[in-house]
Amino acid sequence: MTPAARQELVAWMRSAQEVSERRAVGLAKTSRSGVRYRKRRPDDADLRERLKALAYEKPRWGYRRLGWKLRREGLRVNPKRVYRLYREEHLQVRRRKRKKATAAPRPAAPIATHPNHVWAADFVSDALSSGRRFRVMTLEDVFTRESPTVEADTSIPGARVVRVLERAAAEQGYPEWLRTDGGPEFTGKDVDQWASVHGVRLHVIDPGKPTQNAFIESFNGRLRDECLNQHWFTSLNDAQRIIEEWRIEYNEERPHSARGGRTPREFRQAWVMGLTHSGITDGSEENRSGMVPDPSVNPPAPALGSLPSVALSSAQVDRRIPESCYTGPEESTEGPCIRPGLTL
Repeated sequence: MTPAARQELVAWMRSAQEVSERRAVGLAKTSRSGVRYRKRRPDDADLRERLKALAYEKPRWGYRRLGWKLRREGLRVNPKRVYRLYREEHLQVRRRKRKKATAAPRPAAPIATHPNHVWAADFVSDALSSGRRFRVMTLEDVFTRESPTVEADTSIPGARVVRVLERAAAEQGYPEWLRTDGGPEFTGKDVDQWASVHGVRLHVIDPGKPTQNAFIESFNGRLRDECLNQHWFTSLNDAQRIIEEWRIEYNEERPHSARGGRTPREFRQAWVMGLTHSGITDGSEENRSGMVPDPSVNPPAPALGSLPSVALSSAQVDRRIPESCYTGPEESTEGPCIRPGLTL
């Protein structure tokens, strides 16, 4: 109970219950000096008005900054007095609470093993020469490091994200996974419906963990360093043209150290040709990825009979060739099978 409330209680007991002051003070568990105390504070009307005016001018300032401002104006006021008036006038700054995402269990992050297995998407922000901000939606195939498309505009809502994904899928096929952060453009109903229709699984990384989407973050860093920081965009059309030119150069001319010095486009084509020659790729996979091998890009694999001969002992053959190599109805049971081109 506050001292003011105790004063009111004592006054009520003395008037309504006709209790003496000594008895009322004892029942209220206070002192006679505390009951008889009267405020001697000066009139704060002028200070209140000035504090309210400053708070309306600077609505996001707290009582400490407002107190500094009052003292710079020559008013002798301590922080406790400012805080008391600040609360009495209900000038508290409303705290902006971050929206908490639902802690739903997320599927394990997939490891890309072939083209169109995992796509990663994110956003980058920049400004035109006029100061107007614009956003860039980036998209990358995690396995080949190739960027199917890059979209730049002043606003890219969820419906626009779906159109960008459809345009990329029309050229390269639909991905199996789409990895994004928890931005509203990616977690809205538009992208969720698109993924459900086309059988694409969504993987949303944990909040505050950009390393879970490290490949697209690395791509964004290259885009920032080699394109956005190197040009002065005079208009949105100018920015779109320059960014698209950089994307084509990134895919077709820029060597990638993680892909053996090949460009992303060369690595993709070489991977498709390798699977085609080994017989791993079937028609369904080619239709899903939208890739057709081009013999002019990489020469056909050499025939097995043209491989150089290697002399191995029987002990080496037994140790290096697994049993599955020579177990089967067509294989001879007279000895271990020898790979074509190897001689004992």
